[in-house]
Amino acid sequence: MSEDDTSAFKRREALFYHETIRPGKIEIIASKPMATQRDLSLAYSPGVAAPVEAIAENPKDAARYTARSNLVAVISNGTAILGLGNLGALASKPVMEGKAVLFKRFADVDSIDLELDTEDPDKFIEAVALMEPSFGGINLEDIAAPECFIIEQALRERMNIPVMHDDQHGTAIISAAGLINACHLTGRKLEDVKMVVNGAGASALACTALIKSVGVRPENVIVCDRSGPIYPGREGVDQWKSAHATETEARSLEEALEGADVFLGLSAAGALKPEWVEKMAERPIIFAMANPVPEIMPEDAKAVRPDAIIATGRSDYPNQVNNVLGFPFIFRGALDVQATAINEEMKVAAARAIAELARERVPEEVAAAYGVTHQFGEEYIIPAPFDPRLMEVVSSAVAKAAMDSGVAQAPIEDFETYRHQLKARLNPTTGALTNIYAQAKANPKRMVFAEAEEDVALRAAIQYREFGYGEPILVGRTEKVLEKLRELAVDDPDDWIIENSNVSDKVPAMVDFLYKRLQRRGYTERDVGRMVNQERNVFAALLVALGHGDAMISGLTRTFAQTAREVGRVLDPKPGAVPFGIHMMIGKNSTVFLADTTINERPTSEQLAHIARETAAVARRMGHEPRVAFLSYSTFGNPSGQWLDNIRDAVAILDAEEPGFEYEGEMAPDSALNPTVMKLYPFSRLSGPANVLIMPGLQSANLSAKLLRELAGETTVGPMMIGMEKPVQIAPMTSIAPDVLTLAVLASAGVVG
Repeated sequence: MSEDDTSAFKRREALFYHETIRPGKIEIIASKPMATQRDLSLAYSPGVAAPVEAIAENPKDAARYTARSNLVAVISNGTAILGLGNLGALASKPVMEGKAVLFKRFADVDSIDLELDTEDPDKFIEAVALMEPSFGGINLEDIAAPECFIIEQALRERMNIPVMHDDQHGTAIISAAGLINACHLTGRKLEDVKMVVNGAGASALACTALIKSVGVRPENVIVCDRSGPIYPGREGVDQWKSAHATETEARSLEEALEGADVFLGLSAAGALKPEWVEKMAERPIIFAMANPVPEIMPEDAKAVRPDAIIATGRSDYPNQVNNVLGFPFIFRGALDVQATAINEEMKVAAARAIAELARERVPEEVAAAYGVTHQFGEEYIIPAPFDPRLMEVVSSAVAKAAMDSGVAQAPIEDFETYRHQLKARLNPTTGALTNIYAQAKANPKRMVFAEAEEDVALRAAIQYREFGYGEPILVGRTEKVLEKLRELAVDDPDDWIIENSNVSDKVPAMVDFLYKRLQRRGYTERDVGRMVNQERNVFAALLVALGHGDAMISGLTRTFAQTAREVGRVLDPKPGAVPFGIHMMIGKNSTVFLADTTINERPTSEQLAHIARETAAVARRMGHEPRVAFLSYSTFGNPSGQWLDNIRDAVAILDAEEPGFEYEGEMAPDSALNPTVMKLYPFSRLSGPANVLIMPGLQSANLSAKLLRELAGETTVGPMMIGMEKPVQIAPMTSIAPDVLTLAVLASAGVVG
């Protein structure tokens, strides 16, 4: 975690995040039914005997009958925890859990963390080697040099499964990809490049080795440590450094850099001086990857060499060298062919695949859903970490390299089918949400939190501000809000905007505005004044209506219906719009959007068509190609009934418009979602299971959304309110801070509202 992250992501909130819901970040969920006695007898005794005997007879059958072929162990002894040093095995557990989460998030690889309480390489090696039957791969992490070299080499020799120390090879693969593209842009050939590496730790030496493997000649690479260039015969150089010794007359980093094409740094902040950059070759390539502060800040390098191409390890500058571009997909490809190792050929294949992906044109749908808006150039030599194409491109390249190099035990016969399978493993919603958060950060908004005296709302507001999404406006009693800000360890409580209706100088204008709206609806001016002073949702909505805020969020202390009524006294629907709500149900590999789940009790055909169009648009913004089903108890007239005409008329309205997305109806849920049932209706216009479900009425919609959430355990976002003149979101009363924050960001980014 960088220093910037530490200051922005308050320690208390980080601890709260790791503690709430359930401690830690991972859990184990059964992948088979466990409801009946039959299920249990198949899962354990006596049914388990059959796969046991099969595996004993043919060990390769473990990939068929157990989770081993998709299971990676993330293992550390905590001797080099990211940026924190040697804090021990137990302290490394949050990091290792985090790495396990990344494996699942990016490549659908199951992972479990193991922390070994030893600094003895031999004990570590023995412990890991003995666990080979349990795992399909081993990801070593945060192990200090030089022990990491000894451990990885020994395990690779002893174990017949992929073993990789990501701190070494992950950075190496991404930096090699970046170098390939930087040379492409500057017209250099890899074999002619003169490179200086500053740093001789595990990661730096791994980068050096892989860059030589992709084509840079060893005699053109000078590696420097704290004592300067490493050359043959230099004293105090261990065997790992001496493997990269180069004949050179240079005796300092400054001297080595004269005329160099490339600087690759994995050392310390400020290690590269601007005046040394001036001495490099034309269009120098600078990879300053020290974290959190690079060897030279990009703006300082550009000040002396505007022609430089620069990469860092930071997300707030172009060309981030981020390991998440590599390790999930490398293991994905290795596991899928049951590779016995991750060899040099596989790492080179990964680097070249990543480089080639950055040079490809970014498809419009990827750009729209994931924010990958750059095209190949000096500020885009490395793909964005959330580019969904990485899964298929890198994993398949690694799998093929494993096959070509002879380490694959289960070769892939049809790579086109394999690529489709890779794409289907991930739910695009997660990547799209990440991009939406980035959009909100790039265009911050003033968000009115109507219930700032509530801990949940205030935690969400703190995170909204700390993450840079905009300025929270806190509605509540001033002293009460200040007291809670102090309780939550906010450093600068007096610097927050707190709006208290009892003392606000905005109240007279609010009363005047609202009285003009409501005077013909049976309200006196005194009624309106009381409403403004006593009803926080009215006061918050008026802040937005009068331009003191850009959007608002509420809902924690009142029901959705009551909150919506209070907001509706102040704000109108968009012209021509029908306000409604969407529940977004996020599963492992798919997302379904349900609408209208909150407002319209019995929508007309025109309203149903409008809801379908708007929900399809939200689905697109979330990275999905919408397939809309108008749901009913009837499928194409069977059985017949009296509540079908408005659904059929809604379909007819879309028929006349040709809206640009798939739609069909009326349909029962199974005929919209179950591929087997869908085959009974070959005339259906849906090319696959529906992902947008337009419900026939509020009762069925609200019941369905809540049943899915409670019984199916779906991750739920929403209800998301659509169609108001100003962005308004109403969170469920049972929300926790992340739920409120997500709705606030969605409103801020203009995805919903």
